[in-house]
Amino acid sequence: MTGALDNQTFRTAIVPAAGLGTRFLPATKAVPKELLPVVDTPGIEIVANEAAHAGAKRLVIVTSPGKESVVNYFRPAPELEENLERKGKTDLLEKVRRGPGLLDVEVAIQEQALGLGHAVAQAEANLTEEDTAVAVLLPDDLVLPIGVLERMAAVRARYGGSVLCAFDIPKEQISPYGVFDVTDTDDADVKRVHGMVEKPKPEDAPSTYAAAGRYLLDRAIFDALRRIKPGAGGELQLTDAVALLIEEGHPVHIVVHRGGRHDLGNPGGFLRAAVDFALDHPDYGPPLRTWLAERIENEGR
Repeated sequence: MTGALDNQTFRTAIVPAAGLGTRFLPATKAVPKELLPVVDTPGIEIVANEAAHAGAKRLVIVTSPGKESVVNYFRPAPELEENLERKGKTDLLEKVRRGPGLLDVEVAIQEQALGLGHAVAQAEANLTEEDTAVAVLLPDDLVLPIGVLERMAAVRARYGGSVLCAFDIPKEQISPYGVFDVTDTDDADVKRVHGMVEKPKPEDAPSTYAAAGRYLLDRAIFDALRRIKPGAGGELQLTDAVALLIEEGHPVHIVVHRGGRHDLGNPGGFLRAAVDFALDHPDYGPPLRTWLAERIENEGR
């Protein structure tokens, strides 16, 4: 794992954040969904921290016109920092500086919402010749604990090509997901991918391994994105570009992540993430746990 990072398997992470957050209206009329706080930290910072932890030096946020505040979150705030420093609020000062200190942040604009593949394609102009692979992290997905990107980097260092994250889902619950058609390797949690089926019936699913929102993609993905055809609604799907690479013999593997996940893309999932993170917080956790126990007990009366 360390060797993969030393070889700088990837330096740039792409975070598609151009969506309108319609499931969070009316809050997202004024505040982008990616800046809604999980306890006291926006989801976009949690994802950026994951990328930095895995060795990324640069974050390209793909956003839509009018959502510049998502990128501005990672800019220094000199007046606020000076005010906190003057008042001796060093803990808050550290929190304010944490996001901007993670990695270099750039912006790419997606003028029209034409799918995840189209969003990722907008970041190509931000890349350099050194970017032989890029990580893509979907900000709606919190993959816990962090560390899967390092494992994915190690798999790319061994096999080349592209590496995706997957969860092992009970077959009866598999229908909402994109499901991988795979064969085994000598590592039980690393599989070679031969194809993918979107939202299959349980009896038609080729495996129980479902796609999660983490990708480590060879630079060839951008050429594939230029060659695939739009699907429903004129959207370019990232999975179609991956499927094209597989057809052409490009190696694609999955790393099966045995941890947990939270979906920040809907209010119910967001609330679960907030409670989960709050319970682990040294200040908020104990009183919240007591209150939750009392609340659930009273619910049954």
